[in-house]
Amino acid sequence: MRMPASAHTREANIALAAQLPLADPSDEERNTRGLLVQEDSLVLTNKQTGLVVWDMDKFGFINGDAPDTVNPSLWRQEKLNNIHGLFKLADRVYQVRRYDISNITFIQGESGWIVIDPLTTAETARASLELVNRIVGARPVRAVIYTHSHGDHFAGAYGVIDDGDVASGVPVIAPKGFLEEAVKENVIVGPAMLRRAGYMYGGLLPADPRGLVGCGLGRTLPQNGHSALIAPTDDIATTGEERVIDGVRIVFQMTPGTEAPAEMNFLFPDLRALCMAENCTCVMHNLYTLRGAHVRDGLAWSKYIHESLLTMAGDIDLCFASHNWPVWGSEAIASYLRAQRDTYRFLHDQTMRLANQGLNSTEIAEQLELPPSLAGNFNNRGYYGTVSHNAKATYQKYLGWFDGNPANLEPHPPEYASRRYVEAMGGADRVVDLGREAFEAGDYRWVVQLVNHAIFADPGHQQARELQADALEQLGYQAESGPWRNFYLTGAHELRDKTGERRTGSEGAPLGMLHAMPIEMIFDSLAVRLDGPRADGTTLTINWDFTDIQEEWVLGLEHGALHCQRGTDPDATVSLRLSHRVFVEILSGVIEIVDALASGALVLDGHAEALLELFGFLEDPDYTFNIVTP
Repeated sequence: MRMPASAHTREANIALAAQLPLADPSDEERNTRGLLVQEDSLVLTNKQTGLVVWDMDKFGFINGDAPDTVNPSLWRQEKLNNIHGLFKLADRVYQVRRYDISNITFIQGESGWIVIDPLTTAETARASLELVNRIVGARPVRAVIYTHSHGDHFAGAYGVIDDGDVASGVPVIAPKGFLEEAVKENVIVGPAMLRRAGYMYGGLLPADPRGLVGCGLGRTLPQNGHSALIAPTDDIATTGEERVIDGVRIVFQMTPGTEAPAEMNFLFPDLRALCMAENCTCVMHNLYTLRGAHVRDGLAWSKYIHESLLTMAGDIDLCFASHNWPVWGSEAIASYLRAQRDTYRFLHDQTMRLANQGLNSTEIAEQLELPPSLAGNFNNRGYYGTVSHNAKATYQKYLGWFDGNPANLEPHPPEYASRRYVEAMGGADRVVDLGREAFEAGDYRWVVQLVNHAIFADPGHQQARELQADALEQLGYQAESGPWRNFYLTGAHELRDKTGERRTGSEGAPLGMLHAMPIEMIFDSLAVRLDGPRADGTTLTINWDFTDIQEEWVLGLEHGALHCQRGTDPDATVSLRLSHRVFVEILSGVIEIVDALASGALVLDGHAEALLELFGFLEDPDYTFNIVTP
């Protein structure tokens, strides 16, 4: 049973509200400027399955004053994120917002649309294209631009173009390194990231004042839709490169290692408009995302924004991004960019200043705050990233997970250590009693740290689970960060839910992703599924002839690890002939190996058992692994 806000939580939220000008209308004016149409109801479904992909109607409760179960600053942000529809940003520049977690932007060329960031699913992207075509006038898509390598900015591409469009010459433009980084994030570490994304975006939570209200950067992730990757056909490699697409001139700025490993900003000089990708949004962003990803470089991020300010923002009227709302006017844009620049620079420099004074990451996170000149700006508030976890990320980037204290060099794993802690404190019941005392005092952070030991020592201890859930819930109600709220509340949900149902999205490397991957990347994705200890002692070599792409590869297994290279090995254990398409269908479970052999789609020469042995060593990832319990 979900609990109401405690007196301590109500007091904390009232105190925060008193510190901020929550009634300031500036962001609402920017967020509604240029609104052409907003549908009375916005529910999108998967036509094949009938399942709901996107539902804005269920967030209709987000209006009026903040309830005491939501941080009032976050409530203000989510009210802004509730405004959806088609917006005209400037002459020939249109944007559809809140048809997905991210924005899709349409630039009107001489004969068609240039589409920037086609969202997460084909369903949401297609609905956006249909909306702009219906209101502004139907036009063909002449180009697609991916600003960066995160799935909510490319995986809906099939909603605006198809393979035939690409074959006929419609360019798909992306920053150099895009494909490799998209694959690394969505395939190699996809299962773990997907599970954690279920926590970060609140996919298991009901949308209501005690549950999901959003993630600060946007609403949440679509579910049940078709997500796939259309590989880029045109890579932007250097800052200053230009393209003229359908009569529209575009100047690109490379920003690798910022919000994504492969990312770029770009200027439309003739339209006096600047796209800042996801490098500048109306929130403090993540230097480390809680779903898990590479730590981002706050120093480089700040410097790239500074470069944008100096070289691209001098004579523009519009600055827009892949999330939240735009900024208009040269002075307002310059002020906005300076504040975003200095936020990431401050986080970087002050974290390392304190690290060089001997503080570890936890100590720095506890002490560091943005100065009032930055913290008083809503665009820098921790609605998505936070000072706390961004400081820890900066420390990690330079100094890693180890804080230098030898006591932390080889700690026991949580289950074993928790049993010892609980034993030392007098047993699980005693730990729960201490936790209840802390709960009554409003010290919820200590409750969850303390009672976590009781749960990992005895996951079936019902009183510990209930107390932990209650404390996590109060922390969620107080959190200004949408992802922090979602993590806390999802943890509470799973502690109370004994059914073990943890549906967080599609399982497995999706066919739509694999079909765009080069062979080496596919082999790399197999390598992280290999049960190395079990495979140790087995040596085999497989020749692969991919007939449709005219590539030959050798895949070897030795010492419990896979390796590959181009070419053939005359001494291979087995040789295979098949198409790239059939290979990815086998890996996706669309067809079985035996069926591919029977149909002739897979031709084998040599010891067939070697192939079966290799696949027998591959383990399926666990998409529902425990997080708040051992």
